[in-house]
Amino acid sequence: MNGFTPPEDRLDAILARHALLTATLAEGPDAQTFVSASRELADLEPVAAAIHRYRAARRNRAELDALAGDGAADAELRALAEEERSDAADEEERLAREVRLMLLPRDAADDKSAILEVRAGTGGDEAALFAGDLFAMYSRYAALKGWTVDLLSASEGTAGGFKEIIAEIRGGGVFARLKFESGAHRVQRVPATEGSGRIHTSAATVAVLPEAEDVDVAIDESDLRVDTMRAGGAGGQHVNKTESAIRITHLPTGIVVLVQEERSQHRNRAKAMALLRARLYDAERGRKDAERAADRRAQVGSGDRSERIRTYNFPQGRVTDHRIGLTLYKLEEVMAGTALDELIDALTAEHQAALLAADG
Repeated sequence: MNGFTPPEDRLDAILARHALLTATLAEGPDAQTFVSASRELADLEPVAAAIHRYRAARRNRAELDALAGDGAADAELRALAEEERSDAADEEERLAREVRLMLLPRDAADDKSAILEVRAGTGGDEAALFAGDLFAMYSRYAALKGWTVDLLSASEGTAGGFKEIIAEIRGGGVFARLKFESGAHRVQRVPATEGSGRIHTSAATVAVLPEAEDVDVAIDESDLRVDTMRAGGAGGQHVNKTESAIRITHLPTGIVVLVQEERSQHRNRAKAMALLRARLYDAERGRKDAERAADRRAQVGSGDRSERIRTYNFPQGRVTDHRIGLTLYKLEEVMAGTALDELIDALTAEHQAALLAADG
């Protein structure tokens, strides 16, 4: 149990708070108190239930230990207790770990929607095609989760795919599921234009930013330069003849965003501001993370987009995540979005294990 035993004083405090909130609600408080207490109680409910399960398992294991070591007890009962001790200890440890995970500090952005940015890297036309494939993979995954994908901006590749594509993915817990996707993704395959059958290697980068609300990022309008222009389509053709495209420059940071997907200038501006807020929020999160941990590269999900995080090998039908050394021979299922959870779940588990180890 050593590494996973939750601190008893914290467990007692949580159960005491749970009991106080329950009593407060039973007294019929005013509307404001009722709403705040109900929300806090809803958050504490699963934690309190897990604590009760853990403590019940601990009592059960202690009783079995005592019975197995009681020389005065019936021999058959002692033998039965001895048989059950191992399973009881495993169950206690599993529940202790579950409670410890619940006690870890939560990423405030986990429940948020996200901005997904995919850019072609080295590899020319093939890199742009791969960027398009990655965006399609995330779009399929979002559809399976019941999330919505709203395109913010796209720059098409000359042979298909995208040089860059940015979208807003809306839904509960989007950032929690996608945040470990940030980084450099590498593909190894034979391009459709390759006549000799030679395997090419190319890359694309993915950035996943938590969507920021107005309360998360304060933006002074005087810090913005807003330019309007005609939206350009593929091949240089104009999507429309009105100046609906919006480019916003945040003067203090130099961050520039361009949105031209909508015919409405008003809607493009709203989308551009959402994208700008997300980038500013992400930059601030990165600054704070750097202050808390001088070396973030050792952490899963550090968001270092310069490092190769995953390889998609089409000839062998495999996907390898280099951060955790996991290889799946399910490339088609991963690209279809149906097996992406296997990678995400493994990355999440590794991240949680690292947090547990750091928590002591």
